[in-house]
Amino acid sequence: MDDHLKDTDKNWNNNLSQIEEPENEKFSFLEFIWDLIKTAVIVVVIAFGVKYFVVQPFIVDGNSMQPNFENNEYLLVEKVSFRFRQPQRGDVIVFHPPGQSTVNYIKRIVGLPGEKLLIEDNSVKIFNNSHPDGFTLDESYIPADFQTESSRNNNEYELGNNEYFVLGDNREHSSDSREWGNLPQSNILGRAWANIYPLNNIGIIKHQSFNE
Repeated sequence: MDDHLKDTDKNWNNNLSQIEEPENEKFSFLEFIWDLIKTAVIVVVIAFGVKYFVVQPFIVDGNSMQPNFENNEYLLVEKVSFRFRQPQRGDVIVFHPPGQSTVNYIKRIVGLPGEKLLIEDNSVKIFNNSHPDGFTLDESYIPADFQTESSRNNNEYELGNNEYFVLGDNREHSSDSREWGNLPQSNILGRAWANIYPLNNIGIIKHQSFNE
């Protein structure tokens, strides 16, 4: 009986040691799961921050910016530079048109706050403090056979503070400021920064500058 009890004690001790290992493994597994959850949360927070505060991908839908941006082209839109400087003439921006907070448009800034614009004779003329008599915008990025026409009811436009006038490069097939008016700065999401698809177009988007 004593030998039997001794054997049982040995078995019990063995069982105890065997029980401890699964508990340690279980604890390690829970630690692993917790670390995994923390990592996933950090990744999601970083991705959210990058997407909504730094850079966000967009797909061009339509032909209003041809020939410079094509339908189904993938772009990266950066949201940082406008925190440090004002949007400039020539910037290609993504924004919500007035009254359509769920819609994203891509257009080019043509008119700046406080300016007046005149669209006639297939050209855009800008009036501001530096050019009270106006100057005609040199839009060499638009093919010569593209027509720039005003809206049916108006060809003169005046911009208030923090308002911009935007146009699609493909003027004959673009819903822009000629149709729905001036764009408030608060509606701007960011600046088109890079092409990432198709591969033959990949690269940083060149800013269009003007001799004023």
